[in-house]
Amino acid sequence: MPDYMFLLESRLSPEQRAVMMRVQELAAAMGFNLYLTGGTVRDLITGASLRDLDFTVEGNPSKMARELEKGGAKILDEDEKLRHIEVLFAGDVEGSISAARDDHYVRPGTRPEIRWSTIMEDLRRRDFSLNSIAISLNPASRGLLLDPTNGLSDIERGEVRALTIHSFTNQPVRLLRLLRFSARMGFKPESRTQEWFDLAIERDLHHTITPEDAGGEVRAVAREERPAVVLKAWEQAHLMEAVNANLAKRHPDYEAINRLMKTREDLFTAGFRPRLATPMLLAILGKMKDRELNQALSKAGYRSAEIDRVEGFVEEAESAQKELVGKKLNAPIDAYKYLEQLPLDQTAYLLAESRNSAALSKIKAYLNKWRPMRVGLPTVGNELAALGMERGPKFDSIVEQVFAIQLTGRGKTPEEREKILRKLSGIKEPPKKKETPKKAGKGGATKAEAAEAIAGANAAKAGAAAKAAHGKDRGAKHPTAKAAAHAKSGGAKKSSGRK
Repeated sequence: MPDYMFLLESRLSPEQRAVMMRVQELAAAMGFNLYLTGGTVRDLITGASLRDLDFTVEGNPSKMARELEKGGAKILDEDEKLRHIEVLFAGDVEGSISAARDDHYVRPGTRPEIRWSTIMEDLRRRDFSLNSIAISLNPASRGLLLDPTNGLSDIERGEVRALTIHSFTNQPVRLLRLLRFSARMGFKPESRTQEWFDLAIERDLHHTITPEDAGGEVRAVAREERPAVVLKAWEQAHLMEAVNANLAKRHPDYEAINRLMKTREDLFTAGFRPRLATPMLLAILGKMKDRELNQALSKAGYRSAEIDRVEGFVEEAESAQKELVGKKLNAPIDAYKYLEQLPLDQTAYLLAESRNSAALSKIKAYLNKWRPMRVGLPTVGNELAALGMERGPKFDSIVEQVFAIQLTGRGKTPEEREKILRKLSGIKEPPKKKETPKKAGKGGATKAEAAEAIAGANAAKAGAAAKAAHGKDRGAKHPTAKAAAHAKSGGAKKSSGRK
């Protein structure tokens, strides 16, 4: 049996792990049973990236949400009737907290009666088996997999299976959802599910999808990693008109979608986790006129504040671009600080849509050069500390000044940085050591000089001896004239004497 908690914790980002620990603490303090459910568990099992954290509690999550807000979380949307809360947790982690419930239908196709329930009933009332899996986060059963509809087996087979024959009758929006999951994951509908899908289309159930439900699916597509695949699946099944008549007529702007998807990949490479729902929504609806866009968002259930945000997004991004290329941001450090606080979705939009070379140059420098320099800034701090400066406000200020200098292309080598650090900190280079005079021995000569003199004398003696020996040898072989004459004279006398 896989250790699902180990898989989960090894796949979570540090920010997601912190959120999970905090939610567990709150649930335990309030006496709620807590489970990780739905898409989070499905993505964990399939190996997909864990984009958000979906929690289900056996109780009312409203009080938990209020406590999370105190820690920096933002409530994005709250459905009090369903007790479902969309949350942007601390650390920019997306997710939701829902109450476990059971949807009781008096007869197929009617509005359900909501009953608060246990986790097992909540899992059985869901749309597809691959979304009906949970992992317990309770101390006594932490890591236990709950799979009452055998969704794990369907995931292994690569199939999307509806849980009941009335699945599409009860909620026609599941027709769109089936294609969304199939396209995203590369799965195929299970055989009976496909039959039920075809029957629902024959009965024109897709024409009964409410605009609000269709809008919820568009919201979900805008957060998909491959939205174009889902949109094309809807078009092939002739379901785009059920989403929006104008969108079916004008078609999504696939070129804009693809540009934004490439930008998403670039941002991932640079270490970001971008949320591009707003610019992606604009790309999907990009061929609509302004009036049509407003009507489409209103019908889709977007609140007025959300509509204003979407409609004003392009103007805000263009204003940011104008600021970016202005004189106030000529210095790289000023441009860096501006881009650091610019919303990431606006940065992504400019990368995908801008034709301003100056703005694009600064954005690309920020992503590919300036941020990596920032990551290496602790090295500068260590180098300054090694020069002998104590850490403190002045220390931090000097490190920041060095970073600003590095953005201009200086201070790349340790030697260059040391000179810059010494100049900014006022720490002078240590004085060079002077050569100390050598102590003289007796007679004023040093030991080294005396040893050299002795060595020279010995060498001279050895040379003289060698020369003398060489002279004797030569004398033996070549007698002098005097010696030769003496030898000749003596020899003559001896010769005459014998005569």
